[in-house]
Amino acid sequence: MDLTSAQPFWPLQDGLPAVFPSLKSDLNCEVLVLGGGITGAFIAHQLAGEGLNVVLLDKRDIGRGSTAASTALLEYEIDVPLTDLAKMIGQRDAEDAYRICRDSIGKIENIVRELGDSCGFRRKKSVYLASRKRDAALLQEECAARKKAGIAVEYLDERTLSSMFSFQRPAALLSPDAAEVDPYRLTHQLLAGASKRGLRVFERTEVVKHHAGQTGTASETERGFKVKAGHVVFATGYESVEFLPRCAVSLKSTFALVSRPLSSFDGWWEQCLIWETARPYLYLRTTPDGRAIVGGEDIPFRNPAHRDRRLPRKTGKLATCFRDMFPKIDLEVGYSWAGTFADTKDGLAYIGSVPEFPRYLFALGFGGNGITYGAVAAEIIRDQILQRPNAAARLFRFDR
Repeated sequence: MDLTSAQPFWPLQDGLPAVFPSLKSDLNCEVLVLGGGITGAFIAHQLAGEGLNVVLLDKRDIGRGSTAASTALLEYEIDVPLTDLAKMIGQRDAEDAYRICRDSIGKIENIVRELGDSCGFRRKKSVYLASRKRDAALLQEECAARKKAGIAVEYLDERTLSSMFSFQRPAALLSPDAAEVDPYRLTHQLLAGASKRGLRVFERTEVVKHHAGQTGTASETERGFKVKAGHVVFATGYESVEFLPRCAVSLKSTFALVSRPLSSFDGWWEQCLIWETARPYLYLRTTPDGRAIVGGEDIPFRNPAHRDRRLPRKTGKLATCFRDMFPKIDLEVGYSWAGTFADTKDGLAYIGSVPEFPRYLFALGFGGNGITYGAVAAEIIRDQILQRPNAAARLFRFDR
């Protein structure tokens, strides 16, 4: 299935960082990772760093699935507010989930530093806007809940917001713990680093048959080649759901545009990340070369053709929203695209194994936190394969 349409910005900006061969022989390894997007790259990087013999396969070109369409706002906030999440899974678990996501941003920063390439990573502040007056009280409650959990956050009233931005909103939450990154470049840099430690990467190689025994697995490609492994890690997003009927997700199409370079950001305080309480929500960020990225206008996914037909109209709506918020910024659309993603009722990823497939591990970072969940999944998957304890694993298990 086509996960993106039109022209996602990152591959156009970065060109072709690397070309990998297709698999043309049988292989043996300790761990086979399926999926060469950002999540698979985080996992392969972690496992290769432990000295494991790892092979990664992707049926597309590396990074050209959902990763290419990501707007890559790195925020710890789960799509479900902490106050609501606590009602779903309990106060302690909800607070732990928020803190784990917050801490993952720092871990990504450390990984980027070790790679020696910034990959467009920049620490940013995030502003979560109240879309309606009645949302202001909800944000006050959310602010108190986060502070109780030890998370730094500040409540901003309407007057304060009007001094920071060129638009009016009833209230907002200001979070210092956020960042932005180029996900396509980071994916390639992670795999380049892991390849120096023995990782073998093959693209345009689709696995069509799976077999798991007591002591190992065998995966067969469309060309008939087999990869035998101790474990298989599925980092293939919602395309893994065929194995997991218990994995309750809903598919959405989201739309995004990136501007041509802007001469100023008048009315945009500190070029912070911006999103809002409305569902679906608008989300905005900037790039190191002075562009604006605007995303949102999500709709239920039907099929790629249905999604793609709506791209021109959705692009126009996103541009109009931006111009209403920032009338002094002369936005000219450079590129626009659409992508498909999945989300869960509690906003949490699914990470780990299931009883019927004990040698298969899944890293399904659904929702708006796909990149941060990818970093979390890499540690959980690593520890499960190496039989180490991991306190975070219980929060993302399939039987929660």
